[in-house]
Amino acid sequence: MKTIKGKGFIFLASILCMLASCSPKIKPEKPSLVQTDFNLDSLPTSEINIPVQISLKPIYTMAEKNVDTLFTSPGYPDGWVQEGCDMRYKYVFRRSPLVMKAAGTSLDLGFTGFYKIVGSTRACVMGAAVSPWAHPCRCGFDEPERRVNVSFSNSISVQPDYKVKLLIRRNEPQALDKCEVCFWGQNITKQVMNGLKEELDAAKAALEKNYGIVDLRPRFQQVWDQLNKAYNIYGIGWLQMNPQRLRINNIFAKNDSLYVYLGLSARPVISFEKPTEHQSVVPNISDFSRRQGFSIYLDAVLNYDSLSQILNQKLVNKEFDFNKGPVKKKFIIKDCRLIGEGNEKLIIKIDFAGTDVGTFYLTGKPVYDQATKVLQVRDIDFDIKSKNALLKTAEWLFSKKITTEISKYTKYDLTAFFDTARVSINEQLNREWIKGIRSYGNIEDIKLIGIYPLSQFLVIRSNSTGILSVKVESAELSL
Repeated sequence: MKTIKGKGFIFLASILCMLASCSPKIKPEKPSLVQTDFNLDSLPTSEINIPVQISLKPIYTMAEKNVDTLFTSPGYPDGWVQEGCDMRYKYVFRRSPLVMKAAGTSLDLGFTGFYKIVGSTRACVMGAAVSPWAHPCRCGFDEPERRVNVSFSNSISVQPDYKVKLLIRRNEPQALDKCEVCFWGQNITKQVMNGLKEELDAAKAALEKNYGIVDLRPRFQQVWDQLNKAYNIYGIGWLQMNPQRLRINNIFAKNDSLYVYLGLSARPVISFEKPTEHQSVVPNISDFSRRQGFSIYLDAVLNYDSLSQILNQKLVNKEFDFNKGPVKKKFIIKDCRLIGEGNEKLIIKIDFAGTDVGTFYLTGKPVYDQATKVLQVRDIDFDIKSKNALLKTAEWLFSKKITTEISKYTKYDLTAFFDTARVSINEQLNREWIKGIRSYGNIEDIKLIGIYPLSQFLVIRSNSTGILSVKVESAELSL
């Protein structure tokens, strides 16, 4: 019994000795940062001015299909046009392909007409025929066809509800050749022109009925829906444009294209996680300030978990050796975590092992150097609560060596980020959105203009400038 009791005493003494030699786990309270006036300003509205070039070839095609290529007098070839007792005639008229000239807000649609006519006459007294019809005489059959220039003038305007209004005016036909029929030498060009105008007025009415108002809202709604989507920009995150308003700065026609200068206001955001997509109805066209090109204010929303992972890749298991007299101390970083408190400063939580085990907190302020394009956390220092805890239990850890080393790894050179962003965004700007509609653009400059360490995420605000244009080539118009 004495032997057993002796062994038990020795075992208990060993346990007590081990407990006495082990330092307690260091675990100070989380810092309480002083409340400041710091807050996230509203994201300035981005303005994007987009020259849209719309090919008029589809409109040419529509007009070509809807303006007859052949006109004839009523009842041709058997029927006659008889305006009085003493004369009758009939004609056939064909047109050349349509030619469209565009300038300003006017579209002139014209063609050259070629016609030939047969006519005959008889003697009449007091409106009653006293002779049979003479032998028919021809004009343009055994000789070149007679020519006339025909044109329509069209003016266009865009309404706030995206309806394009087309106002069509028939111009007076311009006869290039006279048509003197047969032996009596009567010039009946005027009669032919009158008959032609009736046909052209009918064509004008058909054009106005079918194409007088073109509703572009369905097309703009498709583009609006695309702008509301979130796009994965590889290596950066998810981009969502958040469009706000549309306007039309100018509209004019030139050659075979219609140029519409659109303005878009938006509040784009980049985030690590895919945001929720919201569908909305494209608003009516409105007016707001105008600039050349685009100026985009972009918020990159970076969550602290993702940033902490980046920091851990650099620091986890990093060891530091300290010589305190004859005793060597070891410090090993096991985990780093960035924490935001809605203050200008960030909190860095460090879990460590080695000679001592525990946690301490550092604080620092995120700062961006525009010249070097380096984002870093400066003025890193121990929080007051961590200082007190370390001074009581592990004073040797209260060292500039640790804060200096950690400062080295809280620097983020954003040069590569901006280069990647420029390439990725340019890829998004230069693409086909929907069939027949393609955009062309270029980022000229990207500047970081603000850093906001909020409680849930770190917001990095930038401003991008550049140019953007859109070309509509073969999109079908919704009527």
